[in-house]
Amino acid sequence: MALLSGVEVGASELGSGAPLRLEVKAIKACGLDNAFALSTNLFSGAAPEGDEGFEALRKLGIKAIITVDGSAPDVERAHKFGMRYVHLPHGYDGIPVATELELIKAAQMVEGPIYLHCHHGKHRGPAAAAVVCMATQGWTHEQADAWLRTAGTGTNYQGLYATVRDFKQPIAEELEKTPANFVEAQKPTGLVDSMVSVDETFDRIKSLRAMPSSPGPDNHLMSEATLLREHFREAQRVGDAQKRGADFVKRLSAAEEVARQFEQALSSSFDPVAADRAFKQLSTLCASCHKDFRDAPLSTKKSASPLLR
Repeated sequence: MALLSGVEVGASELGSGAPLRLEVKAIKACGLDNAFALSTNLFSGAAPEGDEGFEALRKLGIKAIITVDGSAPDVERAHKFGMRYVHLPHGYDGIPVATELELIKAAQMVEGPIYLHCHHGKHRGPAAAAVVCMATQGWTHEQADAWLRTAGTGTNYQGLYATVRDFKQPIAEELEKTPANFVEAQKPTGLVDSMVSVDETFDRIKSLRAMPSSPGPDNHLMSEATLLREHFREAQRVGDAQKRGADFVKRLSAAEEVARQFEQALSSSFDPVAADRAFKQLSTLCASCHKDFRDAPLSTKKSASPLLR
């Protein structure tokens, strides 16, 4: 294991017969979880934690940080350590083509080396890094897929794997038309948007559950269950949720846990009874929360602003 300016860089855990690119190396550094070097100019991992995380980035020579996480980046701390941010958030259901173009153009234009991250560095970030590497480093679809699995991207995040599988190299004209006025922090997604995502995913799950299916696991249903869990988790990080008080955040946390149980029941061990039980519990939790925070008259609401469906 080599040492780069106080940061340990190790070899890939995959064998030589795997399609993963040889330059992909795991990195061990305080304040950086699930970190990897993908090339001499591009690194991937979780959001840097505190001063020690940004110090580790400084030791790697990082000049720019691209985040695809929805929450506001720590721009002030980045500046303190001589770095700038580019904020290009996207969801767990895949990367829109317009965002792909922005990611590629940012990777080409900002001064590197670049550190690309999401929250945990396992799902959205690795998918974005794969897009950049396919566009700028000549990675094949198979190599990008192998990278996602190495980074720990869950195979139930079908939209992220589809982004890699269906990626098409953009033509020069597309990149030329892509705006280059990259901002360091976009306006965080509001609670209303988060709740709309929850409701839309919940409705898709209800439709899938109503359809005839085989006795085994349903990959589409599992994927939607994963998205539902993530929506509940992300909603807790929205500032508006905190303003609604501890009880509201506690309910979101409880819904996330039940959504996790629902997702688990749909997994390879497939337990339809447990899945039904968890889904009914989710329906009850949502109805109760809607009654107290969305549907009640304004004079009796526990929150001043109604949640929209």
